[in-house]
Amino acid sequence: MSQKSVDYPLFFTVLLMIIFGMIMISSVSVWWSFRVTSAQAAAWYISEAYNHFYVIRNIIHVLVSLCLLWVLVKVKYSVYEKYSKHIFWLAIVLLIVVLILWEAYKWARWWIAIPWIPFNIQPTEFLKFALIVYLAAFFKQYKQYLQSFSQWFIPFSLVILSILILVWAQPDFWTILVVIPLSFIMFFYAWANIKHLWLMFIVWVSIAGWVYLAGDYDPETGKNLNSLWYITNRIDNFLADNQEAIANKTINYQTEQALVAIGSWWFNWLWFWGSVQKFWYLPEVQWDFIFSVIVEELGFIGAFILVNMYLYIGYRGVLIARYSKDLFAKYAAIWVTTWILLQAFINIWVNLNIVPLTGITLPFISYWWSSLLSLSFGLALLLSISRDRDPENYKKKMRRKKYFSIKKSLWL
Repeated sequence: MSQKSVDYPLFFTVLLMIIFGMIMISSVSVWWSFRVTSAQAAAWYISEAYNHFYVIRNIIHVLVSLCLLWVLVKVKYSVYEKYSKHIFWLAIVLLIVVLILWEAYKWARWWIAIPWIPFNIQPTEFLKFALIVYLAAFFKQYKQYLQSFSQWFIPFSLVILSILILVWAQPDFWTILVVIPLSFIMFFYAWANIKHLWLMFIVWVSIAGWVYLAGDYDPETGKNLNSLWYITNRIDNFLADNQEAIANKTINYQTEQALVAIGSWWFNWLWFWGSVQKFWYLPEVQWDFIFSVIVEELGFIGAFILVNMYLYIGYRGVLIARYSKDLFAKYAAIWVTTWILLQAFINIWVNLNIVPLTGITLPFISYWWSSLLSLSFGLALLLSISRDRDPENYKKKMRRKKYFSIKKSLWL
């Protein structure tokens, strides 16, 4: 017998985060909305500028994502397993299409612009979900070969390598920053051969070292300038002493302003809509650096609550994986959970200058159409799996928790 209902604590936690994200975007995007609409007004696209451009679009993003979630959560997870190859190949096709029909922003070719849809699509966001579904089915199907080099490690490496080549061509190094750790965790959780894991680690470290060296160039002469320079530049800025970097104006401007926002109000707060950094000081704050403004407006308490909400999502995801009856469900549940947590903490660490600057969004909070939509796919799969968890073991676990809580209260 299976559970009839989904994991409602998980669903309502994510829903609360999405609502909170809408509130924060209404605060942080005021100046940027006015700036965008001022340009549109100057070009005679609209009559006058306004300051709720991103708020309106974010509401549309959320409504579409929630409607999609409501539909997809009714789909059994076995359907995802059945069509895992189709989902994966669709993601590959989109990665190829973006190299042909791309919408450029600065130096990146990350988006597909479709005329009848007012929002650009970023295929690499959907790749994360497609990769999880495909590899969960792949790991389940070839579980008996997990110790084999030729029958398992080579096919797995070819899948990851083909993806990275297509992502590199855009170039989107920051998606690679999520895909590679996620592939390690997939490999480790499935109890594959540890020697193969070490081999993969050595290969990726070697490639990362080559990328860093290949992107090094002379900024004065422009000698050896290539598409990898921005990666080396950001790593150099990160490794430099902060005071020296600020004095020489080599530290990334966004990182500097994010630290100002966090450092100025860490144990205080300006309350909602009171941020100063959102007024041009922190560029494009509604995307990568929204966490900094959350700290600026809500202080340490707001950051603490937000981080613990992500940890609670991780806890619910681990429970779902642990008490799932099917191997595909176990793999998919733990990897979707890892994807959410990995992306969340990379974004937070960037804001705190713990890791180099990336273009990774804060899940369910940042303004990003493709990110929210792909995360909705992942959440729908996770909730669908939660409906089919093993009820007997889950009830035993709940009874044990209740027993220990009663015993603890009696002892106190």
